[in-house]
Amino acid sequence: MSRIGNKLVVIPAGVTVSVSNDNVVTAKGPKGELTQAIDKDMTISIEGSELKVVRPSEQKRHKALHGLSRSLINNLIVGVSEGYKKELELVGVGYKATNNGNILDLSLGYSHNIYFVVPSEIKVSTEMVKGKSPMVTFEGCDKQLLGLVAAKLRGLRKIEPYKGKGVRFVGEQIRRKAGKTAAKK
Repeated sequence: MSRIGNKLVVIPAGVTVSVSNDNVVTAKGPKGELTQAIDKDMTISIEGSELKVVRPSEQKRHKALHGLSRSLINNLIVGVSEGYKKELELVGVGYKATNNGNILDLSLGYSHNIYFVVPSEIKVSTEMVKGKSPMVTFEGCDKQLLGLVAAKLRGLRKIEPYKGKGVRFVGEQIRRKAGKTAAKK
C-alpha cells in the first residue's frame, strides 16, 4: 500500500492541469508552465479540482512508480502555483557573491573568481550585509532544476568539518570535528 500514491493531489484555483494520451502531464499557473512524462502504466484521472494516480497491479515496479508519479505531479502543481525557493550562504573570510543578470560572480577563497551561469528559468539574487555571510537565493517553478543548480553551487566549495567554511543551505546542520588539541587531553 502506497500512502503517498493514494493521496489525492488538490489542484488550486488558477492552475490548469491536462493529461495527454501518452501520459504527459502539463500544468499551467501564475508562475509558469511545466510538463512531466509519467509512466504509461499509471492511470491519471482528474475529477473537479482533484487529481488521482492509480496503479494497475501490485507488482513491485508499479508500487515503486505509484508514489513517485504522484509526487512528481504534486511538485508540478505546487511549482506553478507557489514556486520554490532555495537559499545558500557563503561562510568564510573573504567569500563574496554578486550577480549580473543570471551570471553569478563568486569569490570562494580560490586564486580566481568563479563565474557560475544560472539557467534562464531560475531567478537569482545575492545579498551582502556587513557582519553576516553573503547569501545567494534561487527562485523558480521547477523543483528538480532548482535543486540541481543549488547542489552544483554547493559543490564548488564543500563544507569543511573543522571550521565550517564553505557553501551551505540556510539552516543546514554541519557535523563538526574536534581539532588536534582535542586529542592531547
